[in-house]
Amino acid sequence: MNDTEKTDLKKTDSSEDQESEGDKKPTKKSQSQMLQEALGLAPNDITDIEKKLFIARFIDYFSEDSFDFVYKERSVTMYKNDMEKFINSLESGREEDKLLINSFKNKEIIEIVDKLKQRAEEYALEVGGVKQPVDKKLRKVMLISSVPIFILLILLSFWLMTSPYIWFLFTLVCVGCMVPQVVKANTLKKWYTFKEENKNQFYSDNREDILILKDFTGEILNNIRNGLLELKIPLQMIKFALHSRDYENLNLVSERKSRGTRQYFFQFEYPPGMEPFPIPEVLLQQEKSEIDESKRVEKPEKNFILLSELKGKNGVINFYMPRLKVELADKINSVLNDCKFSAAPKTFNKIIPNYSQEMAIYCVCGQIIKIINTQICNYKNKFKFYLFEGEECLGEVDSECGEKIFAISKMDESDDVPGELKEIFSS
Repeated sequence: MNDTEKTDLKKTDSSEDQESEGDKKPTKKSQSQMLQEALGLAPNDITDIEKKLFIARFIDYFSEDSFDFVYKERSVTMYKNDMEKFINSLESGREEDKLLINSFKNKEIIEIVDKLKQRAEEYALEVGGVKQPVDKKLRKVMLISSVPIFILLILLSFWLMTSPYIWFLFTLVCVGCMVPQVVKANTLKKWYTFKEENKNQFYSDNREDILILKDFTGEILNNIRNGLLELKIPLQMIKFALHSRDYENLNLVSERKSRGTRQYFFQFEYPPGMEPFPIPEVLLQQEKSEIDESKRVEKPEKNFILLSELKGKNGVINFYMPRLKVELADKINSVLNDCKFSAAPKTFNKIIPNYSQEMAIYCVCGQIIKIINTQICNYKNKFKFYLFEGEECLGEVDSECGEKIFAISKMDESDDVPGELKEIFSS
Protein backbone atom coordinates (compact mmCIF):
# COMPACT_ATOMS: atom_id res chain seq x y z
CA MET A 1 0.00 0.00 0.00
CA ASN A 2 1.75 3.19 -1.21
CA ASP A 3 1.62 6.58 0.49
CA THR A 4 -0.81 9.01 -1.12
CA GLU A 5 0.92 11.84 -2.90
CA LYS A 6 -0.98 15.12 -2.97
CA THR A 7 -0.17 17.58 -5.75
CA ASP A 8 -1.64 21.06 -6.22
CA LEU A 9 -2.10 21.94 -9.88
CA LYS A 10 -1.94 25.65 -10.61
CA LYS A 11 -2.09 27.62 -13.86
CA THR A 12 1.00 29.72 -14.49
CA ASP A 13 0.25 31.07 -17.95
CA SER A 14 -2.03 34.10 -17.76
CA SER A 15 -3.13 33.56 -21.34
CA GLU A 16 -4.75 30.31 -20.29
CA ASP A 17 -6.91 32.20 -17.80
CA GLN A 18 -8.28 34.28 -20.66
CA GLU A 19 -9.41 31.31 -22.74
CA SER A 20 -13.06 31.27 -23.61
CA GLU A 21 -15.17 28.46 -22.23
CA GLY A 22 -15.66 27.11 -25.74
CA ASP A 23 -11.90 26.72 -26.24
CA LYS A 24 -11.35 24.69 -23.09
CA LYS A 25 -11.22 20.92 -23.34
CA PRO A 26 -14.02 19.35 -21.25
CA THR A 27 -12.78 17.66 -18.10
CA LYS A 28 -13.38 13.93 -17.99
CA LYS A 29 -15.57 12.97 -15.06
CA SER A 30 -14.43 10.32 -12.62
CA GLN A 31 -16.38 7.14 -11.92
CA SER A 32 -17.43 8.62 -8.57
CA GLN A 33 -18.75 11.79 -10.19
CA MET A 34 -20.66 9.81 -12.80
CA LEU A 35 -22.14 7.57 -10.13
CA GLN A 36 -23.09 10.55 -7.99
CA GLU A 37 -24.86 12.36 -10.85
CA ALA A 38 -26.58 9.28 -12.29
CA LEU A 39 -28.07 8.25 -8.93
CA GLY A 40 -28.65 11.71 -7.48
CA LEU A 41 -26.30 11.17 -4.54
CA ALA A 42 -24.90 13.78 -2.20
CA PRO A 43 -21.12 14.38 -2.52
CA ASN A 44 -20.52 13.10 1.02
CA ASP A 45 -22.21 9.77 0.23
CA ILE A 46 -19.48 8.74 -2.20
CA THR A 47 -16.70 10.28 -0.10
CA ASP A 48 -17.77 8.33 2.98
CA ILE A 49 -17.83 5.06 1.03
CA GLU A 50 -14.33 5.67 -0.35
CA LYS A 51 -12.91 6.56 3.08
CA LYS A 52 -14.49 3.54 4.75
CA LEU A 53 -13.07 1.30 2.02
CA PHE A 54 -9.66 2.89 2.59
CA ILE A 55 -9.81 2.00 6.30
CA ALA A 56 -11.03 -1.53 5.59
CA ARG A 57 -8.28 -2.15 3.04
CA PHE A 58 -5.53 -0.80 5.31
CA ILE A 59 -6.57 -2.82 8.37
CA ASP A 60 -7.04 -5.95 6.23
CA TYR A 61 -3.58 -5.49 4.67
CA PHE A 62 -1.96 -4.77 8.04
CA SER A 63 -3.55 -7.77 9.76
CA GLU A 64 -2.69 -10.08 6.86
CA ASP A 65 0.91 -8.95 6.30
CA SER A 66 2.21 -6.97 9.29
CA PHE A 67 5.80 -7.52 8.18
CA ASP A 68 5.27 -5.10 5.27
CA PHE A 69 4.90 -2.27 7.80
CA VAL A 70 8.00 -2.87 9.94
CA TYR A 71 10.03 0.29 10.56
CA LYS A 72 7.61 2.37 8.48
CA GLU A 73 6.68 4.70 11.31
CA ARG A 74 5.73 7.69 9.18
CA SER A 75 3.41 5.73 6.88
CA VAL A 76 1.68 3.89 9.72
CA THR A 77 1.24 7.12 11.68
CA MET A 78 -0.36 8.75 8.64
CA TYR A 79 -2.81 5.85 8.25
CA LYS A 80 -3.68 5.92 11.97
CA ASN A 81 -4.30 9.67 11.94
CA ASP A 82 -6.51 9.42 8.86
CA MET A 83 -8.50 6.58 10.44
CA GLU A 84 -9.06 8.39 13.74
CA LYS A 85 -10.01 11.65 12.03
CA PHE A 86 -12.58 10.00 9.79
CA ILE A 87 -14.04 7.70 12.46
CA ASN A 88 -14.56 10.69 14.76
CA SER A 89 -16.29 12.56 11.93
CA LEU A 90 -19.04 9.90 11.89
CA GLU A 91 -20.46 10.98 15.26
CA SER A 92 -23.23 12.98 13.59
CA GLY A 93 -24.03 10.23 11.07
CA ARG A 94 -26.32 7.19 11.02
CA GLU A 95 -26.87 4.96 14.02
CA GLU A 96 -24.86 2.26 12.29
CA ASP A 97 -21.94 4.70 11.98
CA LYS A 98 -22.12 5.45 15.70
CA LEU A 99 -21.92 1.72 16.41
CA LEU A 100 -18.81 1.64 14.22
CA ILE A 101 -17.25 4.41 16.31
CA ASN A 102 -17.96 2.50 19.54
CA SER A 103 -16.52 -0.70 18.08
CA PHE A 104 -13.38 1.16 16.91
CA LYS A 105 -12.81 2.51 20.41
CA ASN A 106 -13.85 -0.59 22.38
CA LYS A 107 -11.68 -2.89 20.28
CA GLU A 108 -8.76 -0.45 20.69
CA ILE A 109 -7.85 -0.68 17.01
CA ILE A 110 -5.09 1.95 17.13
CA GLU A 111 -3.49 0.30 20.16
CA ILE A 112 -3.55 -3.12 18.49
CA VAL A 113 -1.95 -1.70 15.33
CA ASP A 114 0.86 -0.21 17.43
CA LYS A 115 1.28 -3.45 19.38
CA LEU A 116 1.43 -5.67 16.28
CA LYS A 117 3.83 -3.31 14.50
CA GLN A 118 6.21 -3.42 17.46
CA ARG A 119 5.97 -7.22 17.69
CA ALA A 120 6.55 -7.58 13.94
CA GLU A 121 9.68 -5.42 14.19
CA GLU A 122 11.00 -7.43 17.13
CA TYR A 123 10.27 -10.69 15.34
CA ALA A 124 11.88 -9.49 12.10
CA LEU A 125 15.01 -8.38 13.95
CA GLU A 126 15.33 -11.51 16.08
CA VAL A 127 14.50 -14.14 13.45
CA GLY A 128 15.45 -12.49 10.17
CA GLY A 129 18.03 -9.93 11.22
CA VAL A 130 15.90 -7.22 9.56
CA LYS A 131 16.89 -3.79 10.87
CA GLN A 132 15.25 -1.45 8.34
CA PRO A 133 12.43 -1.38 5.74
CA VAL A 134 13.23 -3.48 2.70
CA ASP A 135 12.71 -0.54 0.31
CA LYS A 136 15.25 1.56 2.26
CA LYS A 137 17.69 -1.35 2.25
CA LEU A 138 17.24 -1.72 -1.50
CA ARG A 139 18.11 1.94 -2.06
CA LYS A 140 21.28 1.53 -0.01
CA VAL A 141 22.50 -1.66 -1.66
CA MET A 142 21.71 -0.28 -5.13
CA LEU A 143 23.72 2.86 -4.34
CA ILE A 144 26.65 0.94 -2.89
CA SER A 145 26.76 -1.55 -5.74
CA SER A 146 26.62 1.27 -8.31
CA VAL A 147 29.72 3.06 -6.99
CA PRO A 148 32.22 0.60 -8.58
CA ILE A 149 30.55 1.12 -11.96
CA PHE A 150 30.92 4.87 -11.64
CA ILE A 151 34.62 4.49 -10.83
CA LEU A 152 35.14 2.14 -13.77
CA LEU A 153 33.47 4.61 -16.11
CA ILE A 154 35.84 7.36 -14.94
CA LEU A 155 38.84 5.08 -15.53
CA LEU A 156 37.46 4.12 -18.90
CA SER A 157 37.18 7.76 -19.96
CA PHE A 158 40.85 8.36 -19.03
CA TRP A 159 42.26 5.23 -20.64
CA LEU A 160 39.97 5.04 -23.63
CA MET A 161 42.58 6.16 -26.15
CA THR A 162 45.78 4.83 -24.60
CA SER A 163 45.21 1.74 -22.49
CA PRO A 164 45.91 -1.67 -24.08
CA TYR A 165 43.48 -3.15 -21.53
CA ILE A 166 40.49 -1.25 -22.85
CA TRP A 167 38.51 -4.41 -23.62
CA PHE A 168 39.16 -5.71 -20.13
CA LEU A 169 37.67 -2.48 -18.75
CA PHE A 170 34.69 -2.82 -21.05
CA THR A 171 34.13 -6.33 -19.68
CA LEU A 172 34.34 -5.07 -16.10
CA VAL A 173 31.78 -2.35 -16.82
CA CYS A 174 29.38 -4.87 -18.39
CA VAL A 175 29.71 -7.18 -15.41
CA GLY A 176 29.40 -4.23 -13.04
CA CYS A 177 26.14 -3.16 -14.66
CA MET A 178 24.64 -6.53 -13.74
CA VAL A 179 25.70 -6.37 -10.10
CA PRO A 180 22.97 -3.95 -8.85
CA GLN A 181 20.21 -6.04 -10.42
CA VAL A 182 21.62 -9.25 -8.95
CA VAL A 183 21.91 -7.64 -5.52
CA LYS A 184 18.35 -6.28 -5.78
CA ALA A 185 16.92 -9.65 -6.80
CA ASN A 186 18.80 -11.43 -4.01
CA THR A 187 17.62 -8.91 -1.39
CA LEU A 188 13.98 -9.20 -2.47
CA LYS A 189 14.17 -12.98 -2.59
CA LYS A 190 15.47 -13.12 0.99
CA TRP A 191 12.70 -10.78 2.15
CA TYR A 192 9.92 -12.74 0.43
CA THR A 193 11.35 -16.01 1.77
CA PHE A 194 11.45 -14.59 5.30
CA LYS A 195 7.81 -13.49 5.07
CA GLU A 196 6.60 -16.80 3.67
CA GLU A 197 8.48 -18.89 6.24
CA ASN A 198 7.42 -16.82 9.25
CA LYS A 199 3.96 -15.49 8.38
CA ASN A 200 2.06 -18.44 9.85
CA GLN A 201 4.08 -18.44 13.06
CA PHE A 202 3.57 -14.71 13.56
CA TYR A 203 -0.16 -15.18 12.97
CA SER A 204 -0.30 -18.00 15.54
CA ASP A 205 1.60 -15.96 18.13
CA ASN A 206 -0.70 -12.95 17.65
CA ARG A 207 -3.92 -14.65 16.62
CA GLU A 208 -6.16 -12.93 19.17
CA ASP A 209 -5.15 -9.40 18.19
CA ILE A 210 -5.21 -10.15 14.45
CA LEU A 211 -8.71 -11.61 14.69
CA ILE A 212 -9.89 -8.40 16.41
CA LEU A 213 -8.59 -6.38 13.45
CA LYS A 214 -10.24 -8.75 10.97
CA ASP A 215 -13.51 -8.64 12.90
CA PHE A 216 -13.51 -4.83 12.75
CA THR A 217 -12.71 -4.94 9.03
CA GLY A 218 -15.76 -7.15 8.55
CA GLU A 219 -17.87 -4.59 10.46
CA ILE A 220 -16.67 -1.78 8.17
CA LEU A 221 -17.42 -3.82 5.04
CA ASN A 222 -20.93 -4.64 6.28
CA ASN A 223 -21.44 -0.97 7.16
CA ILE A 224 -20.46 0.02 3.61
CA ARG A 225 -22.70 -2.67 2.10
CA ASN A 226 -25.73 -1.58 4.15
CA GLY A 227 -25.12 2.03 3.18
CA LEU A 228 -24.92 1.13 -0.51
CA LEU A 229 -28.20 -0.80 -0.24
CA GLU A 230 -29.90 2.15 1.48
CA LEU A 231 -28.75 4.48 -1.31
CA LYS A 232 -29.78 1.89 -3.95
CA ILE A 233 -26.30 1.93 -5.48
CA PRO A 234 -25.71 -1.10 -7.77
CA LEU A 235 -23.33 -3.29 -5.74
CA GLN A 236 -21.89 -4.78 -8.94
CA MET A 237 -20.28 -1.41 -9.71
CA ILE A 238 -18.20 -1.32 -6.53
CA LYS A 239 -15.00 -3.35 -6.94
CA PHE A 240 -12.14 -3.38 -4.44
CA ALA A 241 -9.07 -5.41 -3.50
CA LEU A 242 -8.27 -7.11 -0.20
CA HIS A 243 -5.43 -9.34 0.97
CA SER A 244 -7.58 -12.07 2.52
CA ARG A 245 -10.87 -13.91 2.00
CA ASP A 246 -11.96 -13.91 5.64
CA TYR A 247 -15.09 -11.77 5.25
CA GLU A 248 -18.78 -12.40 4.64
CA ASN A 249 -21.22 -10.92 2.10
CA LEU A 250 -18.62 -10.62 -0.65
CA ASN A 251 -18.39 -12.12 -4.13
CA LEU A 252 -14.89 -13.02 -5.31
CA VAL A 253 -14.35 -11.62 -8.81
CA SER A 254 -10.71 -12.57 -9.39
CA GLU A 255 -7.38 -12.88 -7.65
CA ARG A 256 -3.81 -12.00 -8.48
CA LYS A 257 -0.54 -13.24 -7.06
CA SER A 258 2.62 -11.21 -7.27
CA ARG A 259 5.95 -11.64 -5.57
CA GLY A 260 5.39 -12.11 -1.87
CA THR A 261 1.67 -11.28 -1.74
CA ARG A 262 -1.77 -12.20 -3.07
CA GLN A 263 -4.70 -9.88 -3.76
CA TYR A 264 -8.37 -10.76 -4.06
CA PHE A 265 -10.83 -8.60 -5.99
CA PHE A 266 -14.38 -8.45 -4.64
CA GLN A 267 -17.85 -7.07 -5.16
CA PHE A 268 -20.47 -6.81 -2.45
CA GLU A 269 -23.09 -9.56 -2.43
CA TYR A 270 -26.81 -8.78 -2.51
CA PRO A 271 -28.94 -10.17 0.35
CA PRO A 272 -30.60 -13.52 -0.47
CA GLY A 273 -33.63 -13.07 -2.71
CA MET A 274 -32.89 -9.43 -3.58
CA GLU A 275 -32.73 -8.52 -7.26
CA PRO A 276 -29.62 -6.53 -8.26
CA PHE A 277 -30.15 -2.79 -8.68
CA PRO A 278 -30.04 -1.85 -12.38
CA ILE A 279 -27.00 0.08 -13.56
CA PRO A 280 -28.00 3.47 -15.04
CA GLU A 281 -27.69 3.59 -18.82
CA VAL A 282 -25.23 6.50 -18.72
CA LEU A 283 -22.83 4.42 -16.62
CA LEU A 284 -23.20 1.40 -18.90
CA GLN A 285 -22.34 3.58 -21.89
CA GLN A 286 -19.33 5.03 -20.08
CA GLU A 287 -18.07 1.56 -19.14
CA LYS A 288 -18.51 0.35 -22.74
CA SER A 289 -16.70 3.36 -24.17
CA GLU A 290 -13.80 2.87 -21.72
CA ILE A 291 -13.52 -0.79 -22.73
CA ASP A 292 -13.59 0.12 -26.42
CA GLU A 293 -11.02 2.87 -25.88
CA SER A 294 -8.69 0.56 -23.98
CA LYS A 295 -8.90 -2.00 -26.76
CA ARG A 296 -7.95 0.68 -29.31
CA VAL A 297 -4.90 1.95 -27.44
CA GLU A 298 -3.55 -1.34 -26.11
CA LYS A 299 -0.85 -3.10 -28.06
CA PRO A 300 -2.01 -6.13 -30.06
CA GLU A 301 -1.97 -9.39 -28.15
CA LYS A 302 0.16 -12.24 -29.47
CA ASN A 303 -0.56 -15.35 -27.39
CA PHE A 304 -3.85 -16.81 -28.61
CA ILE A 305 -4.97 -20.37 -27.96
CA LEU A 306 -7.84 -22.05 -29.76
CA LEU A 307 -9.95 -24.59 -27.88
CA SER A 308 -10.26 -27.06 -30.76
CA GLU A 309 -12.04 -30.41 -31.13
CA LEU A 310 -14.73 -28.91 -28.91
CA LYS A 311 -17.37 -31.01 -27.18
CA GLY A 312 -20.12 -28.99 -25.56
CA LYS A 313 -23.60 -27.55 -25.86
CA ASN A 314 -25.62 -24.60 -24.57
CA GLY A 315 -22.51 -22.63 -23.71
CA VAL A 316 -20.95 -25.37 -21.55
CA ILE A 317 -17.66 -26.90 -22.73
CA ASN A 318 -16.94 -30.46 -21.62
CA PHE A 319 -13.84 -31.22 -23.69
CA TYR A 320 -11.29 -29.45 -25.90
CA MET A 321 -7.74 -29.61 -27.17
CA PRO A 322 -5.71 -26.38 -26.83
CA ARG A 323 -3.93 -25.21 -30.01
CA LEU A 324 -1.52 -22.28 -29.94
CA LYS A 325 -2.32 -19.84 -32.77
CA VAL A 326 0.62 -17.41 -32.54
CA GLU A 327 1.01 -17.28 -36.33
CA LEU A 328 -2.57 -15.99 -36.65
CA ALA A 329 -2.30 -13.36 -33.88
CA ASP A 330 -2.63 -10.41 -36.29
CA LYS A 331 -5.72 -11.88 -37.92
CA ILE A 332 -7.32 -12.71 -34.55
CA ASN A 333 -6.65 -9.18 -33.29
CA SER A 334 -8.26 -7.81 -36.45
CA VAL A 335 -11.33 -10.02 -35.93
CA LEU A 336 -11.62 -8.89 -32.29
CA ASN A 337 -11.56 -5.26 -33.42
CA ASP A 338 -14.67 -6.04 -35.50
CA CYS A 339 -16.50 -7.59 -32.54
CA LYS A 340 -18.86 -6.23 -29.94
CA PHE A 341 -18.14 -7.53 -26.46
CA SER A 342 -20.44 -8.51 -23.62
CA ALA A 343 -19.87 -10.26 -20.31
CA ALA A 344 -20.55 -13.99 -20.35
CA PRO A 345 -23.78 -14.87 -18.48
CA LYS A 346 -22.05 -17.85 -16.84
CA THR A 347 -18.93 -17.85 -14.70
CA PHE A 348 -15.84 -19.57 -16.07
CA ASN A 349 -16.13 -22.59 -13.78
CA LYS A 350 -19.63 -23.17 -15.13
CA ILE A 351 -18.57 -22.73 -18.75
CA ILE A 352 -15.67 -25.19 -18.34
CA PRO A 353 -16.63 -27.25 -15.27
CA ASN A 354 -13.81 -29.76 -15.81
CA TYR A 355 -10.97 -27.20 -15.84
CA SER A 356 -8.05 -28.99 -14.19
CA GLN A 357 -4.48 -30.08 -14.79
CA GLU A 358 -5.74 -32.74 -17.20
CA MET A 359 -7.80 -30.21 -19.18
CA ALA A 360 -6.31 -26.77 -18.77
CA ILE A 361 -5.07 -23.78 -20.75
CA TYR A 362 -1.31 -23.45 -20.45
CA CYS A 363 1.05 -20.53 -20.82
CA VAL A 364 3.92 -20.71 -23.31
CA CYS A 365 6.20 -21.34 -20.31
CA GLY A 366 4.20 -24.42 -19.33
CA GLN A 367 2.31 -23.04 -16.31
CA ILE A 368 -1.47 -23.49 -15.96
CA ILE A 369 -3.26 -20.22 -16.65
CA LYS A 370 -5.91 -18.85 -14.29
CA ILE A 371 -8.79 -17.31 -16.25
CA ILE A 372 -9.85 -13.93 -14.83
CA ASN A 373 -12.35 -12.72 -17.43
CA THR A 374 -14.74 -14.33 -19.92
CA GLN A 375 -16.48 -12.39 -22.67
CA ILE A 376 -18.76 -13.18 -25.57
CA CYS A 377 -17.55 -11.74 -28.88
CA ASN A 378 -20.22 -10.90 -31.45
CA TYR A 379 -18.57 -10.84 -34.88
CA LYS A 380 -20.60 -8.59 -37.20
CA ASN A 381 -23.84 -10.17 -35.89
CA LYS A 382 -22.88 -13.33 -37.78
CA PHE A 383 -21.04 -15.42 -35.19
CA LYS A 384 -20.57 -15.46 -31.43
CA PHE A 385 -17.62 -17.02 -29.65
CA TYR A 386 -15.92 -17.04 -26.26
CA LEU A 387 -12.84 -14.98 -25.39
CA PHE A 388 -11.07 -16.12 -22.20
CA GLU A 389 -8.53 -13.74 -20.65
CA GLY A 390 -5.79 -15.28 -18.54
CA GLU A 391 -4.06 -13.75 -15.56
CA GLU A 392 -0.54 -12.49 -16.27
CA CYS A 393 1.71 -15.52 -15.83
CA LEU A 394 4.29 -15.32 -13.04
CA GLY A 395 6.25 -18.33 -14.22
CA GLU A 396 7.93 -20.73 -11.84
CA VAL A 397 8.99 -19.96 -8.29
CA ASP A 398 12.48 -18.79 -9.17
CA SER A 399 11.77 -17.27 -12.59
CA GLU A 400 9.37 -14.69 -13.97
CA CYS A 401 7.30 -15.04 -17.13
CA GLY A 402 5.01 -12.05 -17.57
CA GLU A 403 3.18 -13.45 -20.61
CA LYS A 404 -0.53 -12.84 -21.13
CA ILE A 405 -2.61 -15.64 -22.62
CA PHE A 406 -5.98 -15.41 -24.37
CA ALA A 407 -8.10 -18.34 -25.50
CA ILE A 408 -10.97 -18.39 -28.01
CA SER A 409 -13.56 -21.06 -28.66
CA LYS A 410 -16.95 -21.73 -30.14
CA MET A 411 -19.83 -21.66 -27.68
CA ASP A 412 -21.39 -24.85 -29.03
CA GLU A 413 -19.84 -27.73 -30.95
CA SER A 414 -22.56 -27.40 -33.61
CA ASP A 415 -21.98 -23.67 -34.29
CA ASP A 416 -21.25 -22.83 -37.94
CA VAL A 417 -18.12 -20.74 -38.41
CA PRO A 418 -18.20 -18.04 -41.14
CA GLY A 419 -15.89 -18.74 -44.06
CA GLU A 420 -13.52 -15.85 -43.24
CA LEU A 421 -12.96 -17.25 -39.74
CA LYS A 422 -12.49 -20.91 -40.62
CA GLU A 423 -8.69 -20.59 -40.68
CA ILE A 424 -8.76 -19.28 -37.09
CA PHE A 425 -11.21 -21.85 -35.72
CA SER A 426 -9.85 -24.87 -37.59
CA SER A 427 -7.78 -27.46 -35.72
